[in-house]
Amino acid sequence: MAASIIDGKLIAQQVRARVKSEIEKTGGGFKPGLAAVLVGENPASKIYVRNKRKMCEAVGIYSEEYVLPKDASEADVLKLIGRLNRDSKIHGILVQLPLPDQISTRRILDAVSPEKDVDGFHYNNVGKLVANVPGFVPCTPLGIIEMLDTTGIDIQGKHAVIVGRSDIVGKPAALLLLHRHATVTLCHSRTRNLEAVCREADILVAAIGRAHFITGNMVKEGACVIDVGINRLDNGKLAGDVDFDAAQKRAGHITPVPGGVGPMTIAMLLSNTLQSALWAKGK
Repeated sequence: MAASIIDGKLIAQQVRARVKSEIEKTGGGFKPGLAAVLVGENPASKIYVRNKRKMCEAVGIYSEEYVLPKDASEADVLKLIGRLNRDSKIHGILVQLPLPDQISTRRILDAVSPEKDVDGFHYNNVGKLVANVPGFVPCTPLGIIEMLDTTGIDIQGKHAVIVGRSDIVGKPAALLLLHRHATVTLCHSRTRNLEAVCREADILVAAIGRAHFITGNMVKEGACVIDVGINRLDNGKLAGDVDFDAAQKRAGHITPVPGGVGPMTIAMLLSNTLQSALWAKGK
């Protein structure tokens, strides 16, 4: 029997509705604000920022965009972030990655106020995630947990295998699953017997950035497969890190690409921005 499809578009829509409802319920001129900083003209980044702006408008979040030239200096970006840190109408600051080579990504991310770090990349928020105390969590891993919860997949006691150890997805996803009492295995390019490890997963998260890397024989019968990858094929089509057709025959639940994890990232960014505004308001 083919796996059930986890509809990321639908779940993201539900998250956005929840955010909109909370903003309206708070009232009193309450208006969360989100600023996006983009350096250069990366087409994928521009699309993401454009979609973010539309979603902000739909739920009642005020948004600003700052596009700096690709040859902007690190000092230019730091100056802008400093101004946004001091702007009381801005509750979240998104620095779109990747940044040009002349700019230190770590220095820029850590310049964002931890209280406005809705991407969850600042060392302060990373430490809070490790300690399992309230703070901002990277949006894609947060979206993965939202998808599992909404679908009714019990995390506790499950063996979760994550393929990919990035700071943006793999590591924070591992911590979130661990905090929910899963047994977590974090795999990477040097993991031995990767196929065998993946076949042990009740929850398999693919976040390695290689099209169709996870084949059908790497999926345990009945497993939940979360495909984070978005890869552009030679024919122009998008593909995930999972061989969807083969994996669907063995999995119990699976996310598609597109329409799976992707929509959740922006939805959770909106949710984090709302939370930042509520914390600023003392709630």
